[in-house]
Amino acid sequence: MMTTAFLFDLNGTMIDDMEYHVKAWTGILNEDLHAGLEDAYIRGQMYGKNEELFHRVFGPDRFTAEEIEHWSMEKEKRYQQAFRPHLRLIAGLQHFLDEAKQLGIALGIGTAAIPFNLDFVLDNLAIRSYFGALVTANDVAVSKPDPEVYLACARALQVPPERCLVFEDAPKGVEAALNAGMKAVVILSSLHGESEFVGYPNVVRMIHDYTEISPENLTCLL
Repeated sequence: MMTTAFLFDLNGTMIDDMEYHVKAWTGILNEDLHAGLEDAYIRGQMYGKNEELFHRVFGPDRFTAEEIEHWSMEKEKRYQQAFRPHLRLIAGLQHFLDEAKQLGIALGIGTAAIPFNLDFVLDNLAIRSYFGALVTANDVAVSKPDPEVYLACARALQVPPERCLVFEDAPKGVEAALNAGMKAVVILSSLHGESEFVGYPNVVRMIHDYTEISPENLTCLL
């Protein structure tokens, strides 16, 4: 088998937590900052770095960098407190990771989350040892759909981009994979349905959880 890597987004892809992010953002934006935003609009803005979201919603000059950092961390703390009792891998992922490891497939995570949230998942679920590359919002200059996060993962794992398969739940992430020259498997969720991914030529499978696929079969698609 040629050297192959599986690269995972985190939120909504490895753990089913996006509704908890929606609730935390809604509290910060509407209750604390009185933005008066519709739920659908907030959902549509939930991509990229937190500071990018603040700039899209309020403009680049509304808050100082220190204020954005404060509200960003407050949001993540509220998210973690609410989601902690429900923290678990999406169905089938633990077995999928075990199989991939046995096959010698390199594994990495490329996420717009900050290390605070990545550590929350990896350490509480004891899965850090599976991954040879961890790239977070702090490691890239530009967020998805820019390909930087996935190209950085590929470099860290020393695997060519065309031998990397990306697992994503969001259109911006699939677009980032496309821009990196990588194929993608989509994990469907309540936040993003099948119709949102139809136009992406790099999508090889759409699934609801990892019980529907096997690592060995997916390597044949690269």
